[in-house]
Amino acid sequence: MVKCWDLETNKVIRHYHGHLSGVYALALHPTLDILVTSGRDATARVWDMRTKQGVHVLSGHTGTISAVRCQEADPQVITASMDSTVRLWDLAAGKTLTTLTHHKKSVRGLTLHPTEFTFATASPDNIKQWKCPEGQFMRNFEGPEGVTGGGGIVNALAANADNVMFSGADNGAMGFWDWKSGYQFQRLESLVQPGSLESEAGIFCAEFDKTGLRLITGEADKTIKIWKEDDDATPETHPLDWKPSLVRKRY
Repeated sequence: MVKCWDLETNKVIRHYHGHLSGVYALALHPTLDILVTSGRDATARVWDMRTKQGVHVLSGHTGTISAVRCQEADPQVITASMDSTVRLWDLAAGKTLTTLTHHKKSVRGLTLHPTEFTFATASPDNIKQWKCPEGQFMRNFEGPEGVTGGGGIVNALAANADNVMFSGADNGAMGFWDWKSGYQFQRLESLVQPGSLESEAGIFCAEFDKTGLRLITGEADKTIKIWKEDDDATPETHPLDWKPSLVRKRY
């Protein structure tokens, strides 16, 4: 089920009926009064927010669509699926513009850069950056010990205007990446709520606030955590030991 809530009265004011199974992701269009939802029925559904009518059913994926994003310029809708593909959609026609098949495993994370016309997607073994509108491959994000460092699966990606990208994994691994170079400059482990199991350190979703200075994560220990930058960090306390990779990875 998809529900629209009135935040002042804390009541449901609309239902959007149509998905045949669990709903995994949701995105609001920045300028149009439409909503895009996706889930386990392998479709992304476009709704008129006010009339509750279905506008399009975006079909073509063969597995759960785990993430969806909307932007103002074409492609206006991008979806990432557990069938290992990413699709760029023509919103007006309700059809696929491009299918990206570079990932070899399920794609669970997807984020748009807030000011550039680029986006990134994450699967268990790597994170890739793409250029709109065609979905041209730009680079792989490289970490010193792989994407998560402990065999975790990246569930969530978020990027801010300062060119910082965050990745959150199901083992609690938090990665901070430079959007321009693809280098992981910091890694943390999420803090489990007291009384929770270590296995409940997983991060399911993440988003930067409007300022880009606060990171909000939703986690397996039933908490929503808000993180801020370390005000005392300096180049001396957090030195970068990084050299560009000499190997240009195509895929």
